[in-house]
Amino acid sequence: MEKVHILLLIILMNLGMANAQNNPLLGEFNTPHNAAPFDKIENEHFLPAFKKSIEVGEAEVKAIIESTEKPTFENTIVEMENAGRLLSRTAGIFFNLLSSETNDELQKIAQEISPMLTKFQNDITLNPVLFEKIKVVYAQKDKLKLTVEQQTLLENTYLGFVRKGANLTEEQKDRFREISTEMSKLTLTFGENVLKETNKYELHITDKSELAGLPEGVIEAAAGKAKSKEKEGWVFDISMPSYMPFMQYADNRELRKELYLAYGSKSFKGDEFDNQKNVKRITELRLAQASLLGYNNYADYVLERQMAMNPAGVYNLLDDLYEASFNVAKQEKAEILEFAKKSGFEGEIMPWDWGYYSDKLKIEKFDLNDEMMKPYFELSNVVGGVFGLATELYGIEFKPNKDIPVYQKEVTAYEVFDADGKFLSVFYTDFHPREGKRGGAWMNDFKGQWKENGVDSRPHVTIVMNFTRPTETKPALLTFSEVETFLHEFGHALHGMLANSTYSSLSGTSVFRDFVELPSQIMENWAVEKDFLDRFAVHYKTGEKIPADLVKKIVDSQNYLAGYASIRQLSFGYLDMAWHTMEKPFTGNVKAFEDKAFAKTSLFPSIEESCMSTQFGHLFAGGYAAGYYGYKWAEVLDADAFSVFKEKGLFNKEVAASFRKNILERGGTEHPMVLYKRFRGQEPTVDALLERSGLK
Repeated sequence: MEKVHILLLIILMNLGMANAQNNPLLGEFNTPHNAAPFDKIENEHFLPAFKKSIEVGEAEVKAIIESTEKPTFENTIVEMENAGRLLSRTAGIFFNLLSSETNDELQKIAQEISPMLTKFQNDITLNPVLFEKIKVVYAQKDKLKLTVEQQTLLENTYLGFVRKGANLTEEQKDRFREISTEMSKLTLTFGENVLKETNKYELHITDKSELAGLPEGVIEAAAGKAKSKEKEGWVFDISMPSYMPFMQYADNRELRKELYLAYGSKSFKGDEFDNQKNVKRITELRLAQASLLGYNNYADYVLERQMAMNPAGVYNLLDDLYEASFNVAKQEKAEILEFAKKSGFEGEIMPWDWGYYSDKLKIEKFDLNDEMMKPYFELSNVVGGVFGLATELYGIEFKPNKDIPVYQKEVTAYEVFDADGKFLSVFYTDFHPREGKRGGAWMNDFKGQWKENGVDSRPHVTIVMNFTRPTETKPALLTFSEVETFLHEFGHALHGMLANSTYSSLSGTSVFRDFVELPSQIMENWAVEKDFLDRFAVHYKTGEKIPADLVKKIVDSQNYLAGYASIRQLSFGYLDMAWHTMEKPFTGNVKAFEDKAFAKTSLFPSIEESCMSTQFGHLFAGGYAAGYYGYKWAEVLDADAFSVFKEKGLFNKEVAASFRKNILERGGTEHPMVLYKRFRGQEPTVDALLERSGLK
C-alpha cells in the first residue's frame, strides 16, 4: 500500500480518535478484551459512528483501488478482507442491540443507515477497477502456492463480486443498486412489523374460572405480568413462554382459539403492521436480482453456493423425508382425535386443539408432561450443565466477569478459556423475553475471530433466548423444549467461540447456510441422555436428582409425534421453496399462495385469519431465504454425526477433539462436505435420522 494512502488512513483514524472522547464507539474500548462499552453507548452515538466508520472503510478500499502496485494476494485479497473493520465493529454492536434491546429510536436509525450500508457494499462490489485487480489475482490462482484457506478466500472474494453484480453493465449495476437498497429497508420493516404486532397483543383475564387447566406456575407468571402492567387479574401474550403453556393446558377452547388466531395472524390484518405487500415486494426484488445475474429464480442463485447445489437437490431431500413422515403424521392425528373423542370432544381437531389434546395423550401414554420435568430444569442448574458439557467435551471453562459491560441488566458476561488456560472468547447470555427483544432464540457475535501479525483476535459471542421468567415464588424453571433450545443455540456459540481461522470472513459460523445448523443441532442429542441429565438436573427445592424413571419417560417419549414434527418442518421448507422458485413476479393473494404451497403437508383445514408468510422472519427478515430446508438437512448431518458419539461414548474425548478440529474450528475454510467427511470418514445418509426419529 502506498505511503500517501497510509497517511490518509492515519488522518482519518486520528479524526476518529478525536471524536472518541464524545463517542465511545470510535477509538479504543478500554474494557476487558476490548468488549463493547455498553455502559457508555447511547442511541445518539450510532449514526455519527456509522458515518465515520463508513468514511474510514471507504478510505481503506480507496487505497487498494488507487495503489499502483501489481495486484497480489496480500495487497488486494487480504487487504480487502481486512478493510472495514471499524464499520464491522460498529454494525456488530448496533444490529445485535436492534434484535435484543430495540426501541423506536434504534429502529429509525436502522432505516437511515440501511441504505448507507448497502451503498457502501455496492460501491465496493460494483467498482470495475477493484474487480479488475481481483481478476488479475484470481487468474493466477493455480500458480500462487496458496494454502487451502487462502484458496477459499480467493475463490469466495472473486465469486462474491460476481454474485453481487461485478460483471453487469453500468445500466444493470444501477438497477442492482436500486434493488439491494430497497430490499435492505423492506426486510428491516418486515421484522419491525412482526415485533410490534407481538408486543401489541395481550389476553387480559379477570375471571379466575377461565384459568382452568393451567398449572400454578403459569398462572403465577400471568399474574406477575398483569401486575407489571398495573392491571388486575392475569395477562397472557404471544411470546413463547406465555403462549405455549396456555395452548397446552388451558381448558377454555375459545380462549385457546383467540390466542392461536392472535399468534397466527401476526402482520396479516391489513393494518399498519401488515406484511403482505412486503412479502410480495421482497420476493419480486429477489427474483429481479437473480434475473439480473442470469438465474431463472432466486433459489437457483442462492443454492449454487450451498451443499444442496440446486432446487432439485432440495426437493429430493424434502420429498424423501415427506414419504417417510406423512402417513405417520396422519396416523398420529387420528390417534389424537380418537383420544379427544373419548374425552367428550366433538367435531374436527383444529390447530388450537392440537397442543391441548396431544399433551393429554402424552400423559396417558408416557405419564409425562412439561410440568413434571420443569422442577428439575432450574435455569442456573441448566447453565451449569450445558457449560459442563462443553468442559467435558472440549476442556473449556466459563468464568463470569462483572467488569465486562453488558447491554441489559439481565445479561451475564463470561470469559471463556481453553483447557490450557488460553483465552478463547467473551460470551454473553440473555435469557428472558422483553418488549425490546424479538421473539425466538439466536446466536450472534459482536466481534468475529481472525489472525493478523501473529495475533489471534478472539470473538465476542452472544446467545439470546425468550425463556420462562422466574416468578415471585419460583426461580426460572425451563420446559424440556427450552433446554433443547439452550443446547441448540449454545452449539452455534461453540462454533463461534472455538473458531480458529486466519480470515474473519471464513471464521466460525461463516459457512454454507445448510451446514451452519450441524454444530447446533448435534448438541440437542445430549438432552435425552441420562448420563448427561444426571449431571445437573436436580429438583430446585429438594436437590433430588432427576429420577431414573422420569428420564426413561423422556427417552421413551422422544419420538412422540415425530411424524407431525417432521411434516411441520417440511411444510416450511416447501413454502420457502415455493416463494423462491417463482420465475415471474407474484401479484396474487399471499394466503392462497401459501395454502397451495402447504397443500401436500396439510393436516388441518386452512385457517382464514392465519398466515405464516407474513411473520416468517427466517425468510423475509433473516438469512434463510431458499435455505430453510437446511434445518432438515442438518438433522441428517447431526443424527449421522452423533451416531459416532453413541458408538464410542457420549463424552469420548477423541471424537470430541475430531469434531472440534474438523468442524467447529475450521469454519468455512473448506467445503463443508470435505470437513464432514474428514470427521465422519464418509458422506452422511438419512438412515440415522430415520432410525432416531422412529420413521424407519
